[in-house]
This record gives sequence, structure tokens and C-alpha cells, in this order.
Amino acid sequence: MRVTSERAATACGLLAILLWSTASGLIRSVSEIFGPLGGAAMIYSLGALLLVSLLGKPRLRSTPKRYLVLGSALFVAYEVCLSLALGFATTRNQAIELVVVNYLWPCLTVVLAIVMNGQKARWIIIPGTALALFGILWVVSGDGLSLPGIVANVSSNPLSYGLALACGITFALYCNVTRRYAGGQNLVVLFFVLTAIVLWVKYAFSSEVIPAFSVSNSLELAAAAVGMAGGYALWNIGILRGNLTLLATASYLAPVLSSAFASVWLGAVLQVQFWQGAVLVTAGSLMCWQATRQRTQVG
Repeated sequence: MRVTSERAATACGLLAILLWSTASGLIRSVSEIFGPLGGAAMIYSLGALLLVSLLGKPRLRSTPKRYLVLGSALFVAYEVCLSLALGFATTRNQAIELVVVNYLWPCLTVVLAIVMNGQKARWIIIPGTALALFGILWVVSGDGLSLPGIVANVSSNPLSYGLALACGITFALYCNVTRRYAGGQNLVVLFFVLTAIVLWVKYAFSSEVIPAFSVSNSLELAAAAVGMAGGYALWNIGILRGNLTLLATASYLAPVLSSAFASVWLGAVLQVQFWQGAVLVTAGSLMCWQATRQRTQVG
């Protein structure tokens, strides 16, 4: 169905944010059933099929070659890092912590936009960035703000924490590369296909074995695919025809929404300090976004 009204397109964008907020918890759940590599490979394979049916085949001939290479590499790197960070987390609580670390990307996107795209920003970019970084440290520290606590937590699983940090950096780069080089082209279908291929190749060289399918784990797998692919498809409609200001503001609630869904879905009990950190990351990212908005002239 073709969406033409701004209200309907904005609703699509808001639904995309809700779908994305379910994705992290579902990815972790699927990885526990099918394995970090096999589970992620199936999620993106189903997601690619869903996107092809919704958006059709990507138009590669009209896409700038630079974006074809850089956009593909950064998107695939982000999605692979995110899936494996969540899949290799030692506990469910740690997986939810990694979700928040990943959401450093909105703040980094603004900072990189200043360097890469000449984005103008006001002075509140500095406290906004500091607040987001502090929120990450507050989440990872676990009990008060303690350097030994942070080091011990990260050292318990450096692979997952490193992958989550890589997520924040690569997606921030992807957003800026897309804005600069995409030329209005949407290649998310191609990106999902490439991500699935990379994950299947990694699975082929692993020792993982996909277990037998059941109704419950098949539904869970389908829900994860819909959360990822459906989110991208609806977001594309929202940003093209919806209220961008409302959607941009709502998108910064994702760290809290993702953590809330994951904690309920995975049955993880999160401490007050975690929620404080997630809110700080959201507030810092909103400040960074606000720093790039032009002041309106009154009178």
C-alpha cells in the first residue's frame, strides 16, 4: 500500500522505532536458540526476503559507486557487530548493557557530521557528548562510578563490549556516508542480503549446529526478522513523507525503549543505575541533536 499523507507516514516512522526497540531482545533470544552466527544469519535472510517483497529490488545502476562500496561495508559491519555482540554476551543482563553501548551512535553521528559534512553546531554539543559518554560509563560500571568496576566488567567479555563500541562508531559513519554520497538511493535490501551472506560464510567455518525447528522458535525467529527488516522499511516511508522533527525526537528514546522491552522479554532484572545511564545517554544524544538545529528568528 502506498502511503501519501504526512500523518500516515509519521505513524509508519513511529512504528519503525517500536519495531527496532524489540529487535535487540529478540536477537539475543534467537541467538540462545540457534547460536550467535546461525541465528543472526537466519534473521537477516528472512529480513532480506521481507524487504524484497516490500521495497522491491535495489536500483544499483543509479547508485554512486563510492556509496555502493562504503555504504555496504559500513552497514554490514554494523549489523554483524551488533548481532554477534548480543549473541556472545555471557548473560542476558550484559546483552542489555551492550544495547545501550551501541546507542552511542546518535551522539557520534552528530560529532562526525561536524567533521565529515561541515555540520554547524552550537556549544551544547560539548556537554551533550560528555553526558552521553558518562551515561555509557554509568551503565557499564554497574555499581557507582568506579574505574576498577568498569575495567572488570569489560574484561569479563572484551569481545562483546568491543563489538558494541564498534557498532556505535560504524553506524555513525554509515549515517554520514549515506547523507553525503547516497544521492537519495535506498540500498537497505542489498545491505540485508550482503549481511546474510557474510553471516552464513562465518557460520560455515564455525562449529555451530542449528537445532530442529519448532513452532515457538520459528515464531521467535520470524518476529526478530520483522523487527529488523520491518523497522527499516517503515522508517524509509517515515523519513520520506512524515514529520521529520517528531521522528528524530522520538528516535532518541530508543535506548530506553529497547532496554525496557529486552528486560521484559528476557526476564532480566535491571538496577536503578542502569536506567539512569540509559536516560543519560538519551538526554546527551538529544542535546547533540539540538545543537545542530538552527535557531528560528522571532519577529
